[in-house]
Amino acid sequence: MNRILGLDIGKKRIGIAMSDATGIIAQPVETISRVPEDLAIEKIKSLCQKNNIKIIVAGLPKNMNNTIGEQAKDCLDFAEKLKADYEIVFEDERLSSRQAEYILAQTGRKYTKDKKLVDLKSACIILQQFLDRK
Repeated sequence: MNRILGLDIGKKRIGIAMSDATGIIAQPVETISRVPEDLAIEKIKSLCQKNNIKIIVAGLPKNMNNTIGEQAKDCLDFAEKLKADYEIVFEDERLSSRQAEYILAQTGRKYTKDKKLVDLKSACIILQQFLDRK
């Protein structure tokens, strides 16, 4: 089975997670800067090429009333730049950052000073939701 990449796409940073070889467990990879965007796209493509990834699961931050807001549109626009080379699957990520903060707090991690930890954990949560449904 091919590995699957998970993305938590934010305005400043992108959290990246990857499935294990069996496609059962999401594992943290890294958090990258979204700016400049073309460099972020190249980093993601490079990671996909190195790991033979064909599917990218991108978090879609819908509004609580299930509508597509500004942040979700931004994620859709970013993912559009990867669509030609990879299958893009969108995963509803409402409250994933809150869930990530809760998990980090429970493990004693100081996430308030390092938002990269939250982005990384959120990417894992987004990908794991997708893997659990498969």
